[in-house]
Amino acid sequence: MNVLSVASEVYPLIKTGGLADVVGALPAALLPHGVKTRTLVPGYPAVLQKLKKKKKVGSFENLFGNPATVLAAEIDGLDLLVLDQPELYARDGGPYVDATGRDYVDNFRRFAALSLAAAEIAGGDVVSGWKPDIVHAHDWQTALTPVYMHFGPAAATPTVMTIHNIAFQGQFGALVFPELALPAEAFSMQFVEYYGDVGFLKGGLQTADAITTVSPSYAQEILTPEFGMGLEGLLKSRVADLSGIVNGIDADIWDPQTDPHIAQHFSATSLKQRAANRRALEERFGLEKGNGPIFCVVSRLTWQKGMDLVAEIADELVAMGGKLVVLGSGDAALEGALLAAASRHRGHIGMVTGYNEPLSHLMQAGSDAILIPSRFEPCGLTQLYGLRYGCVPVVARTGGLADTIIDANEAGLAAKVATGFQFTPVNADGLRLAIRRVLRAYSEPKVWSKIQTQGMKSDVSWATSAERYVSLYSGLLGKG
Repeated sequence: MNVLSVASEVYPLIKTGGLADVVGALPAALLPHGVKTRTLVPGYPAVLQKLKKKKKVGSFENLFGNPATVLAAEIDGLDLLVLDQPELYARDGGPYVDATGRDYVDNFRRFAALSLAAAEIAGGDVVSGWKPDIVHAHDWQTALTPVYMHFGPAAATPTVMTIHNIAFQGQFGALVFPELALPAEAFSMQFVEYYGDVGFLKGGLQTADAITTVSPSYAQEILTPEFGMGLEGLLKSRVADLSGIVNGIDADIWDPQTDPHIAQHFSATSLKQRAANRRALEERFGLEKGNGPIFCVVSRLTWQKGMDLVAEIADELVAMGGKLVVLGSGDAALEGALLAAASRHRGHIGMVTGYNEPLSHLMQAGSDAILIPSRFEPCGLTQLYGLRYGCVPVVARTGGLADTIIDANEAGLAAKVATGFQFTPVNADGLRLAIRRVLRAYSEPKVWSKIQTQGMKSDVSWATSAERYVSLYSGLLGKG
């Protein structure tokens, strides 16, 4: 079975969040099941620079006003197709925003082009000798793919639309519609029209043969007004085609026994060796040495992620005997509040702004617990990394966090299945109580190590989830 996966980012070439990790890791998990995936991504400068060997396999004479080339390459086992059109993708900023943090004004065109290219490739006339059996689109940036396919030669090819975060929908003014190379009938409720605007994600959800999101709980949550972000009615109408499949992680990249980014390798049977990573972390963040637990945050600093709650309880966390290390960037006010807390508590709170992949590994290996107080979380990956590294997750009871962490309540501890701490309501008081629970458990080394080892034994790989995707793909082909 051949699958064309279409995404705006893929690890290890370009990454702004968990989407890249998922798109980069799933193909390897599908391969043992006979599913061969080619991943189409834009030709950003960062992508092209990392491709050592590439060859032209297709082209477009006129893709949104300019010629474009399709390049084939392989990196770290990923079979890649790269859409090279400098007018759209050769930018100094990131994939979505310029150097000042503002969205590119032509994002609608940049990602419509990616989607149209995917649809044309699916038709079999662009890449000679290759045509996918399934097309799998990820998030709003590629959500027009099934729309273009519906109106093109690949209409019979089954499509899957995965929602990684429904808060990001790709909504643009109606004035962009004439530029999208879609027939007039596409600007209707049955396709991309959304309250008078053009909705990329809305169009994909209307036309894809199957819809997935990244955890069973989130699949249920987005059917409600609280979490559906205006699309709950559409999703309810397609609930028979909606499923939640939990993300996995790349267990080779995130392996504390082989990780090149940490100070000392360790496993569930050699937890004492984690101490060397704690010392390296203390040195990296300028923390005073001590016996209290180190909490870490590796996150975008946004309201959705609950970072205002972390800022609010930071002083109390230190007063209770904990330390805190933060890696992230985002909302300027939240970033400033956390930097101010670090300034007030030198030696007890440390912060690095931005994102640093090697440092994120060390933080998971050297911290005792990771704070993830998200107000909503489709799946989340950092809690899975935490499980893998014995860094106990402290999570809000929502979405994929609720699906992947077993709470260390009396029942969970008695049954020896607890892997972390859940809390609700998702507010400062809820987080305070969770931290107090962590401190109590941490004060009992046998209890704490049991929670750590149970988490490290959890299967957080892609194996089970890959089987569900294979079943989904096979079912779609069976309907054909």
